[in-house]
Amino acid sequence: MKKNMLIQDIMNNQISIPSELLLSYKTLGLNETDLTVILHIHRFILQGNDFPTIHEISDYLTVDDNECSKILRKLIQRNLLKIERSENSQNQLSESYSLEPLWEKIYQPVKEEKKDNDDGTLFILFEQEFGRPLSPFEIETINVWLDEDKISPALIKAALRESVLMAKLNFKYMDRILREWQKKGIHTVEQARQASKRFHDNQTTKQSNVNNSKRDTSFYYNWLEGED
Repeated sequence: MKKNMLIQDIMNNQISIPSELLLSYKTLGLNETDLTVILHIHRFILQGNDFPTIHEISDYLTVDDNECSKILRKLIQRNLLKIERSENSQNQLSESYSLEPLWEKIYQPVKEEKKDNDDGTLFILFEQEFGRPLSPFEIETINVWLDEDKISPALIKAALRESVLMAKLNFKYMDRILREWQKKGIHTVEQARQASKRFHDNQTTKQSNVNNSKRDTSFYYNWLEGED
């Protein structure tokens, strides 16, 4: 009797794993370590800890905190994991992991391959310009631009390049550019290029009035040229 009760207790202490995850993780570009991280996050969430620390996760893995952090960044970058932020009645902010994007991806029809490739190239371009890996918050910001604001990858690239030109390489400045373009009804790179050219031409005219010398604006013009 005691043995049967022990076995029952063991069986009750289980987590449900979608079989589709085990069948499709390879097609999502994930390996077994990535899968294990997902399973532990899933376990933590079910147990009431919806935002485990990197150390709490890596404590159950054969990789260290640094490698675990890279895997989490990879999952967020591929839009398989997201960080949700909420505010309670006392205006206190909290964060939590959500695997909802993963479940949607494995149970919904596959999106167009071109869009996936564009998104992946976008993250690589950002990391090249910043000269470092993106933080989870920065990755989530890009995902918000893509998924919630419905801004095309090409237009986000244009905003990135504009911020590089102005020597203001930060997400706050890029967000301002994208919001301003949205207000003006700019939805294509060609429209953004024209708006940027008008802005810099205007800046050139103002500068010319000050020092009586005209500034070459072709550099700004070319940055936004050739994107589709």
